[in-house]
Amino acid sequence: MRKGREARRSIPAVVLGGTGYVAGELLRLLAGHPTLSLAGIMSDSRPGEPVGAAFGHLATVFPLETFKSQAQIEAIIEREESTAIFSAAPHGAAAALIDALLIKSEAAGRKPRVVDISADFRYRSAAEYQAVYQHAHGAPARLQAFSCAVPEHLRELMTPHVAHPGCFATAALLASVPLLAMGLATPELFVSAVTGSTGSGRKPSDGTHHPMRHSDLYAYSALSHRHAPEIVACALAATGIEPQVAFVPHSGPFARGIHATVQATLRTPRDSAHIVGALREYYAGSPFVHVSDAPPRVKEVAGSNYARLSAVSDARTVAVMCAIDNLNKGAAGGAVQWMNRLYGLPETAGLTAPAPGWT
Repeated sequence: MRKGREARRSIPAVVLGGTGYVAGELLRLLAGHPTLSLAGIMSDSRPGEPVGAAFGHLATVFPLETFKSQAQIEAIIEREESTAIFSAAPHGAAAALIDALLIKSEAAGRKPRVVDISADFRYRSAAEYQAVYQHAHGAPARLQAFSCAVPEHLRELMTPHVAHPGCFATAALLASVPLLAMGLATPELFVSAVTGSTGSGRKPSDGTHHPMRHSDLYAYSALSHRHAPEIVACALAATGIEPQVAFVPHSGPFARGIHATVQATLRTPRDSAHIVGALREYYAGSPFVHVSDAPPRVKEVAGSNYARLSAVSDARTVAVMCAIDNLNKGAAGGAVQWMNRLYGLPETAGLTAPAPGWT
């Protein structure tokens, strides 16, 4: 944690990734943050255009803000002593872009902090990344400068930059890591999760088009989704145990949120009350994770940085349910939570607004 002068002053923040849903959610969170202040948002395809043209709900908050080019973002980072860089750029493009910005900042003697929301820095080696994404890594020399974890699972941060896990992975890890870390279950995890349409990105497709998605539910990439090896890698880093993960994602008929169920075999018989109590113990002191006896609902968390967990057991099998918002806790909110920690700010800064409830 970095305390003192750096934590008290206004900290300039830039957003990479332009007009996507996650970038828009980052802007919304930055608008209400007490310390992080938007210095620029980058879009190479729309430089000079008003931010409000892409994000109508933010037009009154950022009435004069326009999208900036990479050169303009570089100038900000070279000028400021330390800039909070949020990268919502696509995987495959984020690494090279971040590397270019860090090269410029290093040459100017600056010390920015980066939280990457793409997949580019979620693996410890370029070979692991290439095995999942089928193309070479854009900046392999930078990998060791990033840690990847859900904030609640990494208490001590030893790197200057962070990669936030994907939204599916965040939900699955919140549910499963306590089972592994506390020795409650064997390391064979069966994960079923349903996500809202915003998880597919802003570009229209059959997966996001409302007439196709409304009143429907279907699985996709069953047992082959690219978040499965990410769940394995992050669980191993958090617990020292490498689980086997069978993951089946689903598309749900709502815009925001994820509901994940993780099933595993208990090592010794435990009832539901014991598992719920263990979850409460594990997440004691984690302000954004709430454990309850009742099953979590997506409406309880959609639009917020909170996660809700519950569990049931038949003494042999345990099922842990987790509900999060995919754009917030699973992406932009988790990234702000990490940036707060990188700058020694209260972890909850700018993130305590509850879910609307009636989305």
